[in-house]
Amino acid sequence: RAAMVLEGYTHLVFLDGVLCGVLKFFVTFGIVVNLDSCGYERRYCFEFERDSVAALKDWDGQGHPGGPWIKCKGAGIDLLNPNIR
Repeated sequence: RAAMVLEGYTHLVFLDGVLCGVLKFFVTFGIVVNLDSCGYERRYCFEFERDSVAALKDWDGQGHPGGPWIKCKGAGIDLLNPNIR
């Protein structure tokens, strides 16, 4: 975990058996899912850090997190939040 903190990951927590956290990207903040030493499986992009942190805190790791995430991205994944209009 210490190395991941040095890489910029914050709010690290295990949800549903996988390591998740928050990472700042160029213009968004992402909840990263299934984080390991090689990277992560997918991320949920939020406009504001406070929204990503709150969504991660309230999420149990099942389905998609709540909150105003914009897009879910990962290998073979490019999903817009169906609840955002």
